[in-house]
Amino acid sequence: MIRIFQMHCNFSELSKDKQRPEWFNREKIFDSFIRTLNSSVSYLAVHDSGNGKIEDHFINNKDVENISMVGGNGAKAFLNLLNYVKEQKFHEDDIIYFVEDDYLHKKGWIDILREGFDLINADYYTLYDHPDKYYNPGYENLQSKIIATKSAHWRTTPSTTNTFACRYSTLMKHFDIHVNFCDVNAGWVKDHDKFTTLWQRGSNLLSCIPGYSTHVESNMLSPIINWRTL
Repeated sequence: MIRIFQMHCNFSELSKDKQRPEWFNREKIFDSFIRTLNSSVSYLAVHDSGNGKIEDHFINNKDVENISMVGGNGAKAFLNLLNYVKEQKFHEDDIIYFVEDDYLHKKGWIDILREGFDLINADYYTLYDHPDKYYNPGYENLQSKIIATKSAHWRTTPSTTNTFACRYSTLMKHFDIHVNFCDVNAGWVKDHDKFTTLWQRGSNLLSCIPGYSTHVESNMLSPIINWRTL
């Protein structure tokens, strides 16, 4: 079972100044994401009420299961979500997929993600082909192992964003690490530092190439794909 937890809020201080494509619209991204789902997954919209009531968010008018928790910033909201997921005591093999609300997905991503888990069995997966691995000087000497499954290619990568998937058992194994990188004072999850720490401790992370999802930020779109047409 793939269990999806998509994080929503009325306003994010960290997102307000991000450069977005002219076609960016959170509600349309949500609607597009919902159209990709099928009966093989479960979906829960998780609303951070720290910056506004769920009644004032479009998610309240959608036909999806939702819950609202008081957070106030990205770190507090994700910390709340981590604790909520831990309390559910899911099956150890269940796939937990945390999704931020500004990520667009290609149709068929469910099959690709499940294929990665079934055929490779890594610790962490992302469908986002982060462009910084191609231009950031810090990755100039990055060496990645390329793995082919029947429908996609995957590369090992040291870091990604806070939109990622892992098995429930993996999340519980590394739970304290995920908690420790929720910087509630700064207000954001130090996702890069978290995944590089996991990498240094022997964990592994795979990224799909080309991406089956993208962060919808003007200079951070997964390469190759024309995301505007989705």
